[in-house]
Amino acid sequence: MSIVRYASLLLLAVPAAASAQSMNAELFYKRAVALKAKGPMALLSRELKLVMNEGKAAGLQARATRLAAVKAGQPPRYCPPAAAKGMGPEEYMTGLGEIPAPARARITMTEATTRVLARKFPCRA
Repeated sequence: MSIVRYASLLLLAVPAAASAQSMNAELFYKRAVALKAKGPMALLSRELKLVMNEGKAAGLQARATRLAAVKAGQPPRYCPPAAAKGMGPEEYMTGLGEIPAPARARITMTEATTRVLARKFPCRA
């Protein structure tokens, strides 16, 4: 596995930081793309650790929000199957990139993560 691929796989693999819940999705996307472009040098970056923590925290927050909404009786926005595997960083960044930049600029990472997951796991009525 190349170092660049390893750096991108690390993007969402570090324990969560609490601050990402309100982070702007467009800012996160730009930072992640810039770090990916740095290649192997990104592994030495403090900023890589911050971006990884923020991405992971947003995913955990999206999951908690989804579970709380379902418990409150609201219909779920996405429905992962019981044996669903997690999403890899490349797939996540591709999904995040598919959200138009103006929309990404208006939403938090939690909402962006929910939108990406809703595309991968659409609910079937």
